[in-house]
Amino acid sequence: MEDKVLKGLTRLICLFLIVTIAGCGSEQQGAAGANPVAEDQKIFRWKLITTWPKNLPALGTAPEKLADQLRVMSNGRLDIKVYGAGELVGAFEVFDAVSQGTAEMGHGAAYYWRGKLPVAAMFSTVPFGMNAQEMNGWLHYGGGMELWRELYAPFSLVPFACGNSGVQMGGWFNKEINSLADLQGLKMRIPGLGGEVLKRAGGTPVSLPGSEVYTALQTGVIDATEWVGPYNDLALALHSAAKYYYYPGWHEPGSTLEAIVNKEAWDSLPADLQAMVRVATRAVNDDTLSEFTARNNAALQTLLTDHDVELRVLPDDVVNQLKTTAKTVVAEMAMEDELSQRIYDSYMAFLEDVRAYHRISEQAYINAR
Repeated sequence: MEDKVLKGLTRLICLFLIVTIAGCGSEQQGAAGANPVAEDQKIFRWKLITTWPKNLPALGTAPEKLADQLRVMSNGRLDIKVYGAGELVGAFEVFDAVSQGTAEMGHGAAYYWRGKLPVAAMFSTVPFGMNAQEMNGWLHYGGGMELWRELYAPFSLVPFACGNSGVQMGGWFNKEINSLADLQGLKMRIPGLGGEVLKRAGGTPVSLPGSEVYTALQTGVIDATEWVGPYNDLALALHSAAKYYYYPGWHEPGSTLEAIVNKEAWDSLPADLQAMVRVATRAVNDDTLSEFTARNNAALQTLLTDHDVELRVLPDDVVNQLKTTAKTVVAEMAMEDELSQRIYDSYMAFLEDVRAYHRISEQAYINAR
């Protein structure tokens, strides 16, 4: 009898162990099978800081559009909150903040980091250099993006082209510019390489974020300022702080805006979200230029007809001297180090080729129509 009981208990114990082991195996398989699903549904919440006043047309709305597109494309998996200049960090602190991981993403213009990386300005704009169409060609099909990533890599940043203003205006002045002598001592808000060119021409370049430009011009802290073009200049009401509106925008013939991503944050994204960032930045890059192209027309007419702005052209001798000086400034910058020289060589080689072709295509057509 005892033998039968023992045998029965043994069978029950064995059956229990079999069921338990099988159950554990099923749970492990279920957990392993659930991992990919959990990873696919992980939500990444990022902060995007910008150098622009919140919701400034085109410049300030470009990062908002980027965040909105990525939220929709990812079905909410990449959720980005946008902060205007000064809301989280100052306008000129964006590069360092994203580099250090304070925010995962930033939006601005590479020439703002000229004090840290002089050659970075070439990935935004070069005086008398490439226009927007040409810049996009160099960046995406001429080796420019690879050099840009190499330049930013030591700072743990991944850059993307994410907007372009097109050819800008020469700026707002409270004094007439009739000769080179009028540039002597001129205090002008002008960033990037254009600022260095003005300095060598006898002026005093001043670095100011967009939120401070109007007040500085109105109160006489500066004598002149460039900003962007009619669309953005009208939004800042610069016409009420200066009398003369000059062209051409020799200093910014096609300013590329950048989106920068912290490298660790970038590496944390799965491949599909990385692909979405690439696609969305390219879309906003095109959309911003299209917006400026469409909106500048009406804004200029508003400035001229409703606000009696005096539109002036810079004298030829002034433009020619600025061009000569710009060549020297850009060439000297290339001597900083080996990478700067490679960036300069790549940019100038592409410019030479595209200028030759555009002389008989884009320029010839514009002259003919």
